[in-house]
Amino acid sequence: MSKTALLFAGQGAQYVGMGKDLAEQIPTAKNIFDKANQVLGYDLSGICFNGPEAELTKTENCQPGIFTVSWIAMELLKERVPNFRFEATAGLSLGELTALTAAGVFSFEDGLKIARQRGRFMQEACDVTRGGMAAVLGLDEAATAEVCAAAGVEIANLNCPGQIVISGEAEKIAHAVELAKAKGAKRAIPLPVAGAYHSKLMTSAQAKVRAMLSTVATNNSVVPSISNVTAQPHATPADIHARLVEQVTSPVRWEDSMRYLLAQGFTRFIELGPGSALSGFMKRIDKNAQILNITDAATLEATVKALTS
Repeated sequence: MSKTALLFAGQGAQYVGMGKDLAEQIPTAKNIFDKANQVLGYDLSGICFNGPEAELTKTENCQPGIFTVSWIAMELLKERVPNFRFEATAGLSLGELTALTAAGVFSFEDGLKIARQRGRFMQEACDVTRGGMAAVLGLDEAATAEVCAAAGVEIANLNCPGQIVISGEAEKIAHAVELAKAKGAKRAIPLPVAGAYHSKLMTSAQAKVRAMLSTVATNNSVVPSISNVTAQPHATPADIHARLVEQVTSPVRWEDSMRYLLAQGFTRFIELGPGSALSGFMKRIDKNAQILNITDAATLEATVKALTS
């Protein structure tokens, strides 16, 4: 029996127009966007559909936007394939929150509010620091760690073989890029981000996230949901809160998370939300895994066909 894991997109996957064709064509999608607008008290759907890009890219908008589009993708999949079942969830950074919500830990309304507030707190941390990030391609973790130590920056994301993201003060990231190239990286590319996510420069957001989570109803997960920090399933609600606070400044161990699921016998992975970065990572981690994704009406049709044919 094939075991299926749902994967949820993280920040950076957003694009102007995301979710628009789904909302125009499918009443369920429009209803969820309308609900999100009501919960948040502003026109999130309008920003997702029409931008401008600078407004969508703001952390406090793109995080609830990606959360909502990802949730819609899951709900439409369940609607179109009534007997659909999944046995685990995982998400990249922000996507971990969507994954926990999909696993029943938070309600949709609370998950959306957490995404909005988490985004705001991270934006505030960005505004008082001068941080940056860069993708390092072609170096392993040990070599990248040496570069980080020499430059005074940190590993932020371990995405897949040959792709690691580093994070820290902007001028130190520029130095790290040069060191990585000198060490033999195929490429080292500064990323267009607002700050140094998953580094100590985000520390000021942690207490705010902790205080926010203490006010939110938190349930045990109904299926395993994988922690970015440990690459293992989350445990009790108290542990979930602790890991989500840690996650703000800790590396995202995505490759290890996917290898954990593969070792548990998972063979089908469905990426939900804008973009297809997680599908690309999985192809690098295990080329034999079945990978599907839903980001718009066309990919919804293709995924439904693959699951029902």
